[in-house]
Amino acid sequence: MEKAATAPALAGWYVISLRPSGSHGPVRRAAAALGARVLAVSTLALRERPVGPALQAALACPVVVVTSPAAVVFASRQATLRVQPGQRWFALGEGSARALARAGVPGAITPAGGSDSESLLALPSLQAPLVRVGLVTAPGGRGLIPETLAGRGAEIHRADVYRREAIRPRASQLAALAALPPRSALLVTSSEAFDGLWSVLDAPARDQLRARPAVASSPRLAVQLAALGFQAIVPAPGAAPGKLLEALAADVARGRFR
Repeated sequence: MEKAATAPALAGWYVISLRPSGSHGPVRRAAAALGARVLAVSTLALRERPVGPALQAALACPVVVVTSPAAVVFASRQATLRVQPGQRWFALGEGSARALARAGVPGAITPAGGSDSESLLALPSLQAPLVRVGLVTAPGGRGLIPETLAGRGAEIHRADVYRREAIRPRASQLAALAALPPRSALLVTSSEAFDGLWSVLDAPARDQLRARPAVASSPRLAVQLAALGFQAIVPAPGAAPGKLLEALAADVARGRFR
């Protein structure tokens, strides 16, 4: 007898993507592979910042740190990315490393235990002594990477190749969010993106969102969500869409969510 087809792990589920405008594709592909649908609610848009000499100075350092796939994209529009002799490149997460490989920089070093700043800074090869570090990134954020590396003796050459611009979710997106079925989960990879949604929700909408599972890409984000009253927090080992969706699917398979 033929075996009955097994339903995808997240069949019937929706996931809420807070990625910047125009960058939900990877989430859609990862969700589709597991049978889930995606509601895209962007609270940020990414804008290029031409930085010229600052980028050249960063790319000339013996150590180069890239903080996001977007940083790779915007940097590669302004300069040719390549590994110089004796140079080491570091990427904050596997997604950034893959983007670097596509742009001509294979083999970037990434933390094995996560994709947050703390995991990157724990890498043995980023401990003191450091001389010059190029940081390809965006303005804002916690500032933990440059502050910590400077504290370890590094001279930081920073190139902010793009900026994040806050945008308000459309009324239609918020209505769709309110209408989602119980089997839906929020994907949280950025405090700034999450805050952009949380700040526009009224009390009933916040209560409704709290009742859903929330997949957090780092312990820091999990703590933030817990402080706001989220109960069903799913820890994921990184911000890559596949890791987020697999973490949710594992908890669903274990019967945590019905």
